[in-house]
Amino acid sequence: MSFPKSTLIGLKADQFRHPLDLEATNALKQLPGLDLAIRTLLGPVAEQFFYLENIASSILVSEQQLPDLHKLLIEASRILDLEAPQLYVRQHPVPNAYTFAMRGRQPFIVMHTSLIELLTPEEIQAVIAHELGHLKCDHSVYLTLANVLVLAAGQLPFPIGGVITQGLQAQIMNWVRCAEFTCDRAALLATQNPRITMSVMMKLTGGSPSLVKQLNLDAFIAQARAYDDISKTEMGEMLKQLQTVQLSHPVPVLRAREIDRWASSQEYQSLIAERTKEASRGGWRNW
Repeated sequence: MSFPKSTLIGLKADQFRHPLDLEATNALKQLPGLDLAIRTLLGPVAEQFFYLENIASSILVSEQQLPDLHKLLIEASRILDLEAPQLYVRQHPVPNAYTFAMRGRQPFIVMHTSLIELLTPEEIQAVIAHELGHLKCDHSVYLTLANVLVLAAGQLPFPIGGVITQGLQAQIMNWVRCAEFTCDRAALLATQNPRITMSVMMKLTGGSPSLVKQLNLDAFIAQARAYDDISKTEMGEMLKQLQTVQLSHPVPVLRAREIDRWASSQEYQSLIAERTKEASRGGWRNW
């Protein structure tokens, strides 16, 4: 059941950025010349590559094209106090969504049809808001490199593996996993219902259109808390780190546990109350 959501006027990225994201971003900033290299060398090629891929092989969402998705995009952008990017829908059997943003062309989000089929409208908006979180937090430079590593490493006209060292790849993928926690918080801020965000994680863990009606969110939240308890032993923490080191995202149960925690925190409650108060003072913006 949907309910009114507060517009978070004046929301700043650092007000909801996850500490792990901040730590990993600062570590990358210590690498001399990395930002400039991505912007000047990799950025233009990747930007053109992804733009052509989407304009040729995806549907651009608008008021005339898939208007229900467009409304979800506009509302989530308004709530997060962000200008709406382009949104594309792409036919693909693997549930996924990703964002591309470099200085130049307008940033855009891509959602796969298989992910849309799996989710309710509220959950789709949570995914859109997660991707908006990357834009809100200006993840664009390092996100470009991560998208190339994950999505286009074998398709660009030069060998990425020869340009990016293995150590840098590991550091970038660690940054992506940390940044995902921040963007999950953006999803929560937009939906303002932790159960919606955690339900997305549940469906990404083991959902399918045929199983979705049998899934139990409360049981999944209990599962997420049990996974979190493993960290109480040194061996358990080591095994969890080994399990995730090659992944582009944290495991979904851990993401659900992080949302469960933050939604119950004074930090989250205060942020909603503070930004809502700003909106009530007449700070409404239309996109």
